[in-house]
Amino acid sequence: MAKVHVKKGDIVTVISGKDKGKKGKVIRIFPKEEKAIVEGINMATKHKKPSAKVPQGGIIHQELPIYTSKLMPVCSKCQSATRVGHSVLADGTKVRVCKKCGEVLDK
Repeated sequence: MAKVHVKKGDIVTVISGKDKGKKGKVIRIFPKEEKAIVEGINMATKHKKPSAKVPQGGIIHQELPIYTSKLMPVCSKCQSATRVGHSVLADGTKVRVCKKCGEVLDK
């Protein structure tokens, strides 16, 4: 399993591709593929037939996975996309920190 610098629940911004500059919340992470599903990013249109799950059917819009290398976490303090650093707190827990201002990214 590969290490991924974003986690579920992070607010991220897209740094390359068709959705460049857009922000969204990470819904799901796929560490083996190094991909993530981000709310409102990389939308696809699917045509679904009516079924038990989707009784209405019709055109459905859904998010597709995007490579995590195209994502940067947004720091809650400085409100900008930032690189991720790591730091060890006094109690011995390892946390992710903002490289720009030093704010802890893990909640």
